[in-house]
Amino acid sequence: MGNSAAIGEAFHITSDELLTWNQIHDLLAAAAGCTYEPVYVPSSVIRRYDREMGDGLMGDKAHSVIFDNTKIKTYVPDFSATIPFAEGAKEMIAWYDAKPECCVVDDRFNQLTEQLIARYQ
Repeated sequence: MGNSAAIGEAFHITSDELLTWNQIHDLLAAAAGCTYEPVYVPSSVIRRYDREMGDGLMGDKAHSVIFDNTKIKTYVPDFSATIPFAEGAKEMIAWYDAKPECCVVDDRFNQLTEQLIARYQ
């Protein structure tokens, strides 16, 4: 913001930390005081059960990716993400713990998840 050279440009802003989806989920589970126990279900199968969710997974969420921060650092040379994901995960969990009204259970999602887990566990 405030950088006229950045007008009309798109940026992703992330850290240089390299994490797989498994590591991300493991850190989120640890922050929530849980154990991460993955059950792997192909994205194409999830898509058959829920088109919208499956479409979201078939793109960039199907595989771990590495984000290149060169562009943001070119525009903002002093940019540096200072909070590691593990700490950010703790902050996210604390935020939800402090706002129970934001913790709405999605029964449809839970039922679908339980059905897929039963099939693939």
